[in-house]
Amino acid sequence: MSRKRKWKVTLEYVLLILLAFLFVFPLLWMFASSLKPEASIYQDLTSIKALLPSLQPSDWLEPYRELFSRFNILGYVANSLLYATIITVGSIVVNAMAGFAFSKFTFKGKYLLFGMLLALLIVPMETMIISQFTIIHHLGLVDTRIAVVLPMIANVFFIYLFRNFFMAVPTSVLESARIEGANNWTIFWRIMMPMSKPAIATVGTLSFIASWNDYLWPLMILTDTSKHPLQVAITNINVTEPVFTNQIMAILTISTIPLIIVYIFAQKYLLQGLGSSGTGDK
Repeated sequence: MSRKRKWKVTLEYVLLILLAFLFVFPLLWMFASSLKPEASIYQDLTSIKALLPSLQPSDWLEPYRELFSRFNILGYVANSLLYATIITVGSIVVNAMAGFAFSKFTFKGKYLLFGMLLALLIVPMETMIISQFTIIHHLGLVDTRIAVVLPMIANVFFIYLFRNFFMAVPTSVLESARIEGANNWTIFWRIMMPMSKPAIATVGTLSFIASWNDYLWPLMILTDTSKHPLQVAITNINVTEPVFTNQIMAILTISTIPLIIVYIFAQKYLLQGLGSSGTGDK
């Protein structure tokens, strides 16, 4: 490798490290601030100690103990996990069935309907939230858990992603299965789904993250605070006097950990699924 090439590679790595630090810095500060007394957060703001936890290990868990003693954190986490799990499983099943229908079935108006669905991708979610609320109100589902999960299960992008993956499956495979006596349900569950693991992982990860981070819809549809997910509870905690910065950082850390865990385990399939979503390649 020439000297010029070495300098270029070195510069690229330096810039990437600086860029990564810009993204990681807020997380480090948040985590470190959750492990120190309230006064230390402000005392350390102008030094490198801002990125370090308290030097006294006995102080590390104190903000978490106080937080759990003041609020029902486990209940909020359980609500978020419940909503995210239902939405994740529902998204995979419902959108995969729709993608299977658009990729392998022939019916009148198929391409027109699919084109109309794709057109919805340019419509901001916020413009439809009032209509969603009106529908949920007429169904009598306001302030129910099912109202939180129902609108988030179907997703146009996930249908598009599954459709592209299923289109890559040769029709001859399906015809061979039908000759052996398999019906459409058997083909869907035993052939199409096992062959689409990257799409399943991608949809599962993105739907879990979207559900876990959802704030506006649960805030609108729920009035019973015992049903609030963690993201809505964070706002309540942030305005409940007295407000302690280390406790706010502690609850933010708790809300971030599941997302990091999910991404670490699904990273391989997620990148593969998003990379091939436009071609159907697996």
